[in-house]
Amino acid sequence: MSGDTPTIEPTGGGVGAHVSNIDLRTELSDDSVALLFQALGDYGVLFFADQNITPDQHLAFAGRFAPVVPNVFLDQVPGYPDISLVQKRKGQRYNIGGDWHTDHSYDKEPALGSILVARETPERGGDTLFTNMYTAYDTLSDGLKEVLGQLSSVHGTSHVYGVAGNRPRLVAQDEDMRGRKPEDYAIKETIHPVVIRHPISGRKVLYVDPGYTQKIDGWTDEESEPFLKMLFAHATRPELTYRFQWKPGSIAFWDNRCTCHYAVNDYEGGGRVMHRVTVEGVPLVA
Repeated sequence: MSGDTPTIEPTGGGVGAHVSNIDLRTELSDDSVALLFQALGDYGVLFFADQNITPDQHLAFAGRFAPVVPNVFLDQVPGYPDISLVQKRKGQRYNIGGDWHTDHSYDKEPALGSILVARETPERGGDTLFTNMYTAYDTLSDGLKEVLGQLSSVHGTSHVYGVAGNRPRLVAQDEDMRGRKPEDYAIKETIHPVVIRHPISGRKVLYVDPGYTQKIDGWTDEESEPFLKMLFAHATRPELTYRFQWKPGSIAFWDNRCTCHYAVNDYEGGGRVMHRVTVEGVPLVA
């Protein structure tokens, strides 16, 4: 068991912290896990460099924080049904996660976090942007905060994975991306408060995301669309973000309750292979 205390340094950007003095191939002490858990809630995303861990070590690390949650919409790493395969092969046009979103917001108990390990990266490009939903809330006017505190929003997958959604259209154009038919996708939908109290930090968070938030509960689509677009634009301003550059062995562990992310698709002709493990969360409280 590793007795070293991890070093945690803020990125200097809008969100996240770099973690050093740690070897994820070893079993971490309870104190180290507690430190990382609190840092995750405080900073939103933790970045690790030069961690050439095996799939078994990846799962072991994730399991120290919460039970693993399989993702039904992604392919799995062969032999590891709990590890999602996030890849773009050379020659593919589209990538996975190429828009602002947060993972699993469509679940009744959204995932605590996702742990993404870089296995193969393009020669250039393929970065991931993260944004800080704590600051997104904090920088709203008091009047708007009061309004948002009374609202809930509908999170779902039909507009992405349904027959009329955008992801099946991508599959139709690029069959290698999924290898499945649109009707194979499950449809999920749930309702969450627009402002939540973060389970770790206790801070208020703006909990909407462009990927899966469909509408304000009780509002029409016409009323919801401009209102949500305003919130999305506010939450993804450059000063709230940090751009992470991947290398093989890089790891990002982000908290889905207080961040959104965007996988930049700027490496046409290149390939990118990532392994993702997601861990379960708790019910969200307004």
